Amino acid sequence: MTKPMLSLQLYSMRGLGDLGTQLEKAASAGYGAVEPLEGHLRDAGLLKAGLADNGLVAPSAHVGFAALRGERQRFVEACQQCGIGQLFVPHPAPDVAKETKGAWQRLGHELGALAGQLKADGIVLGYHNKTAGFERTIGGRYGFELMFEAAKGSPLAWQADIAWLARAQPNAGEWIRRYADVLASVHVKDQAAGDGEPDEDGWANVGSGVLLWPSLWRQAVASGAQLFVVEHDNPRLPFEFAARSYAYLSRFLK
Repeated sequence: MTKPMLSLQLYSMRGLGDLGTQLEKAASAGYGAVEPLEGHLRDAGLLKAGLADNGLVAPSAHVGFAALRGERQRFVEACQQCGIGQLFVPHPAPDVAKETKGAWQRLGHELGALAGQLKADGIVLGYHNKTAGFERTIGGRYGFELMFEAAKGSPLAWQADIAWLARAQPNAGEWIRRYADVLASVHVKDQAAGDGEPDEDGWANVGSGVLLWPSLWRQAVASGAQLFVVEHDNPRLPFEFAARSYAYLSRFLK
């Protein structure tokens, strides 16, 4: 089994300044890998240089669904230039009126088709969840299930944001096991206890919240996840979040 890799989602570091500063602080916190965003891929030369300057790699990145559909070749070239092998599309957030069986099936078909195209370019395409698709059933089925059923036969993968999943479902570990055949990556973040950290949207440094990360980590590894991306959606102290979370999680890499 390949040893899991720990990465840092650059969205968590946006409060520190420009890309160069974010990358420098990520490396200082202990990380050897980062996960850039769509905007970073739009200046691939700057990203590539910043990674090299700080001894970092970027095995994965996030890109919006609409941008990928409209500018696929641009992002393929950026990934190839920067050594990025996995692209994850965050949930495109259809409103409640659009959360229908047909909408989830169309999303699955479109993402599956894009995944097939990107595979030919040597890139894995995956879906990154939030709570949508897990909060209510549609005819007894969850939207997430309908989407991957529609994408069946395609190489579409899943980057499981376990904290968002846990906000919607009490059995996040069971979903990871059920979808082990498409699980490629995990977002690692933590939920603050009770009403804690309201100015941080209820998130916490990894290891200081309520999620049982030792068991969730083991379940994700057993289900085939190899890339673990640390994230906090709204950290008050980005560098401290990154460093403390790395210190906590690095024990799982031994």
